[in-house]
Order: sequence, then structure tokens, then C-alpha cells
Amino acid sequence: MAKVKKKAASPKKQSPAPAKSKVKASAKPAAKAVKAAPVPTKKTEPAKKSAATAKPEAPAATGKKGKDVPAPRPSMEPARKGDVFMGPMPDKPMPRASKLPAPAEPLTKREMEQVLTVGVGRGVMGEGSLKGRLFVHLGFPYLEVIGRDKRELFFLLQGPDQEVLPAYVDHKVSVSGFIRRTNNHGGMVDVRKYSAKKPEAEVIEVPEVQEAKLRYLSPGEVEQVCSSGMAAGVKGFATMRGTLEMTGDSFFLVVSAAGTRQQVSFTLEGKGAKGLRKMVGHLVQATGVVEKTSGWGGTFTVETVEVRGTDYRLISRDAMEVAEVEARGESGQVEAKLNHGLSVRLPERAGYIWAVEPTTAKRVSLREANFELKGSGPATREFFFTPRNPGQHDVEFFLAKAFNPTQVAKTYKLNVMVKG
Repeated sequence: MAKVKKKAASPKKQSPAPAKSKVKASAKPAAKAVKAAPVPTKKTEPAKKSAATAKPEAPAATGKKGKDVPAPRPSMEPARKGDVFMGPMPDKPMPRASKLPAPAEPLTKREMEQVLTVGVGRGVMGEGSLKGRLFVHLGFPYLEVIGRDKRELFFLLQGPDQEVLPAYVDHKVSVSGFIRRTNNHGGMVDVRKYSAKKPEAEVIEVPEVQEAKLRYLSPGEVEQVCSSGMAAGVKGFATMRGTLEMTGDSFFLVVSAAGTRQQVSFTLEGKGAKGLRKMVGHLVQATGVVEKTSGWGGTFTVETVEVRGTDYRLISRDAMEVAEVEARGESGQVEAKLNHGLSVRLPERAGYIWAVEPTTAKRVSLREANFELKGSGPATREFFFTPRNPGQHDVEFFLAKAFNPTQVAKTYKLNVMVKG
């Protein structure tokens, strides 16, 4: 009976032994536990449990097939291509966001200013909208936004439309959604809505030259406009008087030096320059916008044209003996009496006007240069002289282009013998 008691008591004495082996096994590294004998024993079982429960120090990540997978790149590390900042990199190598975060508070005006300022606003987030140019970097769409200080900010576009947005490269894109400023040069946008506009061809903007406001010309300025060789480039509202004439289908107003190569005339334009054929040859008063483009005239956009002259000529010819000449060929000859009249008629051509030199007009005393419009035949121009100096005078007429007396198409010379 005593032997049986000793055998039953022996397990109680050996019970502390597994505790010691457990402490020793936990102190050993996991690698040594793996190198234990393949045959399991009662003493080594606690060691296996301790090896399974022990946490390894930074083990290498393994895939399904046991191959090593590189650690993911830090989420907020900026991507650079050379010296150009390309925006923040995503959290994973190639993530495809499919869900949107819950709607947040909209960004205030102050927070939006921080979002659009380089170096300011890091950590600001909320609902808002951005506009810019879309480009793709490493397969991800980015929005290049011009900030408040004309510097670029780059925002990674996330959301269900992340795979669709690369189709709008170099487009003007407007996005709205959850904006997060994650670094000094940009952040991320979870896109809820977007719109893209096709880029237009670049147009070089030319600064517009502001035209001077039209004003009413003073009486002195109107006198300068009516004088030959003066006030070129002047433009404004004015009222002028002159003889209404026409060349071809165009009407023009002769305001000074009629019949000479220093004649000042203005082409009539606008709605008020229609239906004036009945007034041709009369003294009229026109009101509108006058623009003198050269020393000999310009354009007159008329609003109203009214007849102011009479049917009577300026000089009475009743008591005069008038010598009349119908110009033919290139030259002619005529005799005229002193202080009496000399009438010379020349056929005109559309777009051209007959004229004489100013010195000749003064020497032979040119009084009138009348435009005569006949019903069917060509128009003629009559030059009426009252010679004051006896003797022989050579008068040369020039058929020059209208409003450009330097371009001469034809000449006619007339030898005038003035007798007392």
C-alpha cells in the first residue's frame, strides 16, 4: 500500500517541470523553435504554442505564392518629374476609388482662398468646386489649378469617375466634390460632379485701343475741316454747307475750293445719303459724323441733308457777253472780253473730276465750277471765268481721280486771248 501512494504522488512533484520549459521556450527566438526535433514530446508542445503566440519583429510581407511584395509608397509623398511638381501620390500603387465619402460642410470663402494659395491651407477640407486643366500622371487624372498668386496647384481626382476622366486630357475641367488639401502644392478631390470643355485654339489677345468718344466740333474745327491740307484725322459731329455733286453712283459734298486741285469734298454715307439725285448741283446743308482722312476730304456719315441754296446763280450773267467753249480733243483756243464771261464745259467720267491749278484759277478769275447732270448723256462740268487781266493765258484742265488729285487720267489745254 505504501508503494502505491508513492507512485500516485510522483506526478504532483513533477508538475512544475512544464512551467520551467515554457519559460525557457518563450525566451528562445521563433527560429530556434522551428529547428526542434520533428517528433513531438510532452516537453516541446508548450514551446510550439509559445512560438505560435510570439510576435515576429517586422516580418517581410508575403503574397499568396510566398513571393515578396514591396511596401506601399507613403500616401502623401509628392510625385516629381525632374523639377516639376506633379501632385500627391495615391495611398496604394494603383487604387481605383469606387465609393464617395459622405457629404461634408461646404468650404467657406476664407477656406477656399487657403485652398487656392500655395503653401497655405494644409489640412483644410470640405465641399467645393475647382476649375483647371486636366492631365494624366502614372495613369491617374490630376487637375492643374491656377492659384491666387498665379502659381499651379495639383489635385488628384478620385471617385467612381476616376477611370473616365483621363479621356479629357488637356480639357478645361470643372469638378465639384470633397476637397482635401494634403500638402503645400495640392491635395485630392473626391469628384461628385464634373464637366469638361474642349480646348479652343489659342488666340493672341491684342489690347483694344479705346476710341475717343465722338464730340461736336467747334466752329473753328469745322473751318479747319473745310480747308485744304488741314485737320487730317479729325472726327466728330458737325454741320457743313456745300454743293452736292456726284461721281458714278456716289454723292459727295464740295465745301471749299470748288473746281481746283485743292478742292475739299466728302463722300456722303449712311441712310441719309440715299435719294439725293434731285438735290445734285444745289447748295445743301448736311448734319452728321464727319471724318477727314486726308488734306482733300474724307467721309461724311450724314443724318439729314437739306437744300439751302436757290435756283439763281451766284453771279448774274445777264449783262455779260459770255464766250462758250465745248472742250474736244487735247487743246483749244478762244477769245474773251475783259470783265466779261468765259464758259468752258468738259465731259466727266465716273470716278474722276475735272480741276484746274489754284494759281491759274486766280489769274483767270475762276468764279464757278458747276456740275451739270443730264438725263441720258454723260455729266459735264462747267468752269465759269471772268477775266480781269488782258493778254494771252494758257489754262490747263486736269481730269483727276476723285478725292485724289495727284492721279491724272487726262489733260485739256485752252489758250485764252483776253481783249480789252
